[in-house]
Amino acid sequence: MPDRSGLCWGIYFTIFKEVPMVDKVPMTQNGYDKLNEELKTLKFKDRPEIVAAIEEARSHGDLSENAEYQTAREKQSFIEGRIQELEGAISRAQVIDPKTLSGDSVLFGATVQVQDLDTDQKQTYQIVGQYEANLEKGLISFISPLAKALIGKSKGDLVDVSTPKGDKSYEILSVDFV
Repeated sequence: MPDRSGLCWGIYFTIFKEVPMVDKVPMTQNGYDKLNEELKTLKFKDRPEIVAAIEEARSHGDLSENAEYQTAREKQSFIEGRIQELEGAISRAQVIDPKTLSGDSVLFGATVQVQDLDTDQKQTYQIVGQYEANLEKGLISFISPLAKALIGKSKGDLVDVSTPKGDKSYEILSVDFV
């Protein structure tokens, strides 16, 4: 009887070789730079400050009733968690320069002007990574409902979006890659 143990590995490899082990995190260069800046601040400014605050609080005696110590430890936990989150995002970053893209369809990085069909109000949004989204600055995450509705559409297309405030309809006025 022939040995088929190698066959099992071959089938396993064939089935799973296309499955990515780590998902990439798309972001613009600006978003990547801001994440790196925040990471450096957390590691080289905030982390040493909180370690010093913990040491100071320890010197005040009984830790079980020391509110300063408990607060400092909670802040340290938040900082360490954020550092891990940022390091993970940066290590998986796929930096996309919108200036290198072109076309008529909305893609990641596109700057899109839309008009609300109910209010006639015009808005301009850039579709960016989830870590750099900021609605006040017109930066929307590619995973947001509006961005999902816009991606793949072109100038002149009508888009319907379900929002917490109800359904909204927009017309795409322009698509630019700047």
